[in-house]
Amino acid sequence: MARISIKIAALLLPSIAMAFTPPDEKTIRNAIGDLDGLQPVLQRAFTPDKNSFDPIPEPKPGDWLAVHNERGQTFEEFKASQPNRPGQNLHVIYLQPLGDFMPEQSPSNDKLREFAAAFFATEVKVLPPVKIDRSTVVTRRNPTTNNPQILTGDVLNFLKARIPADAFCILAITMEDLYPEPSWNFVFGQASVRERVGVYSFARYDPAFYGEPRTSGYEALLLRRSCKVLAHETSHMFGLAHCTYFNCLMNGSNHLVEADRRPLHLCPVCLRKLQWSIGFDVLKRYSALEGIYRANGFTDEADRSMRRLKSLQRD
Repeated sequence: MARISIKIAALLLPSIAMAFTPPDEKTIRNAIGDLDGLQPVLQRAFTPDKNSFDPIPEPKPGDWLAVHNERGQTFEEFKASQPNRPGQNLHVIYLQPLGDFMPEQSPSNDKLREFAAAFFATEVKVLPPVKIDRSTVVTRRNPTTNNPQILTGDVLNFLKARIPADAFCILAITMEDLYPEPSWNFVFGQASVRERVGVYSFARYDPAFYGEPRTSGYEALLLRRSCKVLAHETSHMFGLAHCTYFNCLMNGSNHLVEADRRPLHLCPVCLRKLQWSIGFDVLKRYSALEGIYRANGFTDEADRSMRRLKSLQRD
């Protein structure tokens, strides 16, 4: 099976105008697919609710859909792609901290693990941190920011050699900035989906990266941004492509403002894909996420999860 590599971020290219038309209801229904035969709670979970799911915003110059011509991925197309699915032998998501995660300057690995376990309703383990060996990992100074960066391909090769026997995937997380090749300015991360390895950087989600002060509440902002990128990119490991149907966690993003605009939840199309792959109980998942969001101050997502629970539990 062919190796599939996903780079997460945009090369700094001139804005290329591409016409993107938000989908109509017929297109969305087709993307969700036939719900007949599903349990009533799943039918409700995958049926759009205007009070819970916002339409995808019109792209502005420089936004992802202004420079990337994506048509979306229906549920049936997702299944036809034969994505990786967890099973009895390959069922654990492993997080591999790479480099330093300094207290008060980095997201908590324990909180990232708790969030990922709730989001994917899957066992998640954090491996012991690994120092960056600059004798085996190529590094450079970014030509624009002059910040140090590490080459993603070297990290992916490192992960391939140490993937645990029971791993669905192993994902390196780091506060180091990344680049995939000399012609790119940076990437937020890169993954080899079929080989079940990926690396994601949280460096650019810290205000200090841009020389901005860490104001009150920045810890919650950094954690929220980190949870968002972790869930988005790990969903790619399950075969989910970028979403073009709703304002959704799986929307592509070209820059931080656009990434912040994305919600921390999946739309009905993407939720159906992930539920088909993992087979989780949607009510238990919403309940677990509500608790995680509430504990970490993500009040908007906590309230939304509670509303969804009440809506799905009706007779």
